[in-house]
Amino acid sequence: MDPVIIVGAGPVGLALALALAARDVPSVVLDEGTGEDEYRPARTVVLRADTAGFVERLGCAGALRADGVRWTGWRSMRRRQLVHRVVFAETGDGAGTGGAAIEASGPFDASERGGARPGSASDGVAAAGPRGRVAPARAGAGVDRAPGTGGGAMGAPAGAADEDGEEAAAGYAAAPLHIPQHALTAALRTALSTGPAARLVRVVTECRVDALEQDATGVAVHTRGRQETWWRGSHVVGCDGARSTVRKLLDIRFPGRTAVERHAVAMLRVGLPWPGEGVLHRRPPWRGGGDEVTARPLPGDGWRLDWLLPPRGDLVTPEALVAQIRETLAGWCDDTPAYELVDTGVYTLHHRLARRWRVDRAFLAGDAAHLLGALGTQGLDEGLRDVENLAWKLAEAWHDGGPAEVLLDSYQAERRTAVAARLRAADQSLPVLRGGGGLRTYLRGGARQHDALLTDGHLGRGPLGAPPAYPHSPLAPLDPEGAVEVGTAAGAPVADVPVTAPDGTTGWLRDRLGRGLLVVLVAPGTGVWDRRHWVTAGVMPRLAETVRTLPLRGELLVTEAYPGAAAHTVLLVRPDGHLAAAFTGVHPPSLHAAAEALRGNAPGQASAEAPEEATAQAH
Repeated sequence: MDPVIIVGAGPVGLALALALAARDVPSVVLDEGTGEDEYRPARTVVLRADTAGFVERLGCAGALRADGVRWTGWRSMRRRQLVHRVVFAETGDGAGTGGAAIEASGPFDASERGGARPGSASDGVAAAGPRGRVAPARAGAGVDRAPGTGGGAMGAPAGAADEDGEEAAAGYAAAPLHIPQHALTAALRTALSTGPAARLVRVVTECRVDALEQDATGVAVHTRGRQETWWRGSHVVGCDGARSTVRKLLDIRFPGRTAVERHAVAMLRVGLPWPGEGVLHRRPPWRGGGDEVTARPLPGDGWRLDWLLPPRGDLVTPEALVAQIRETLAGWCDDTPAYELVDTGVYTLHHRLARRWRVDRAFLAGDAAHLLGALGTQGLDEGLRDVENLAWKLAEAWHDGGPAEVLLDSYQAERRTAVAARLRAADQSLPVLRGGGGLRTYLRGGARQHDALLTDGHLGRGPLGAPPAYPHSPLAPLDPEGAVEVGTAAGAPVADVPVTAPDGTTGWLRDRLGRGLLVVLVAPGTGVWDRRHWVTAGVMPRLAETVRTLPLRGELLVTEAYPGAAAHTVLLVRPDGHLAAAFTGVHPPSLHAAAEALRGNAPGQASAEAPEEATAQAH
């Protein structure tokens, strides 16, 4: 069968090629560029725990550790007042990553400038206690988890107010990963030269797409440049950015808002008072401080600083940017410290959403399908989630050879709805967080709530940042027999818990994603019993036989506990980590029916257009 054609060799296109290769699907990546990534230290990306974990599973774990930094903590300030603080647990190797989140509020004074140890008394944050505790973390792990929690690597729920009215931690959040985009792209390119990708993926540089045709059996894409020829494929995916040629050739509208936010950015090497912590400073007190400045750590004492600019203001001159840098550093450090200016830039953020993400055998992903980024949201996060959602569905359709209409339609139904909700939340928050006066002046505690909302956007929590759920997916099984509710809602990302395979290998649930369906049995005591006994005892033989005969490739795992699940609960997890269904006990017909639903073959399957129509009207 013909390979999948991927147009665009940025992080999204390369990640899709790797994800397809992991499922034995060949692809051709058409790269308009030369294959050399521009060295731009100030052009960085922030990956949440779920997307960083996905990139690790693609074979980039070593590069993420070498070139990226996970925050030890995050603090937001208003003028000189510390209003929100999150401290992440440290791994055994001393790298700041997230298992635990401890939040507090308090004054920003001289003690805050001293770089005290996170969680120490001088920070006004207890290291342990009923409202926050440090979770166990795996030494050296790329993405750290808190086993047995509802948040796990997927982020924490919102905090609960204590008797003093201050927000305390009510769960766990993993630290975001900050990495230069050229380093991420280079790591993905390197991964293409190893494993299955080395034989299944072909990258062709200096080829610009200028025509696209489809028929009942495949697609044809014409390129000019280094190779002026037609390429034949089973499907085509446009990962070619905001000015997507594929989107234009498909005549898909791309409505939205222009210049939602504008930022000046600088990458510095400097010592700041908060080593390893991300900082959000709103309305700093020094002259010319502007409305907002953000600092995020990078390797080797590097920092990326962002200043919020008026959306349609004047051009930022080099002299004005250097003056802004000096004022900001002096405001934070009482005097301007020695620093090295490595890279600068100005970028404008737009909010746009393509009307369609699928036209027959052609798809859009990443910036070709959506643009976002205001209020701390991350466009690359959503692009990588597009890839994880689409890859397993394309692979199933490619291997099956059939039309798989419901399965492929579900990509647009799930992902477009999720991104539209993210854009809607940002659009609704922008007037409140960026505008002055109005109700904001009169709402008691409103400023603190606004800071918490903005913090959630930067940390990947809440409506601005939390990983999406697909509760109305067209792939959801309809009223399966034996279904039961657990701590994770159907369609939501599963919590990360320790698991054991029947062969005795152990690990974490989310590390097993991408290999097919996961069938997880909650069986307390398996960590104590000898594997030779429990693997042949109770419901295990019957469940193992059921997994072996599922219509989709599945893997059986066992866990001691799962949030909200009783003993002998069986979880069916999609390849992208979302819960398909949970059953009380072993129900082979229900498991088979749910697996068929995930292939888009369930009788009376929900329409893929229903949530899409609602989304189109809402955005």
